[in-house]
Amino acid sequence: MAVVRSRGLLSVGPARVWAVDEVVERVDAQDRVLGPVSRREAVREGWLHRVAVAVCHDPRGRILVHRRASEVPRFPGHYEVGVGGAVGAGESYEQAAARELAEELGVSAAVRLRFTFLNRSGLSPHWLGVCDAVVARAVTPDPQEVAWHGWLNESDLPRILREWTFTPDSPEILDRYFAGRPVI
Repeated sequence: MAVVRSRGLLSVGPARVWAVDEVVERVDAQDRVLGPVSRREAVREGWLHRVAVAVCHDPRGRILVHRRASEVPRFPGHYEVGVGGAVGAGESYEQAAARELAEELGVSAAVRLRFTFLNRSGLSPHWLGVCDAVVARAVTPDPQEVAWHGWLNESDLPRILREWTFTPDSPEILDRYFAGRPVI
């Protein structure tokens, strides 16, 4: 089944928000597919579903960190170490991460699944697939998704995680990511 998205700009008084409806797969505690549901419904009901992110490296080994745009509905203005989003119905973690790289950063890159874990931080519980991606060329972020981005050295990340406001899952992603060496 293909990913189904419907985007529309909604105006609520002076506020303008993007409405996104995605079809995802509801999964169980072992990450087995139960069936398709809307992501909005999965979040509202607290149903497990899948999310994929790519931790991006440049050829020098630096890691991409970005700040979410202030207009995004989830964690606006927060920093992140993973580029990603919901895994659509019928997609693998790798396919979803590659699609999100294209949508959010305007790049095509091979991704490799490193690990999955049951993530209970954030808006609702979900299985999170963390992938690697080497991005060898300049990125062109979608300004509706990414307000700022920069390539940072691994040695700078502990300080930055303490000083900047990150999405709830970013520290756990990095802890698990670096615990599972070797890095690409």
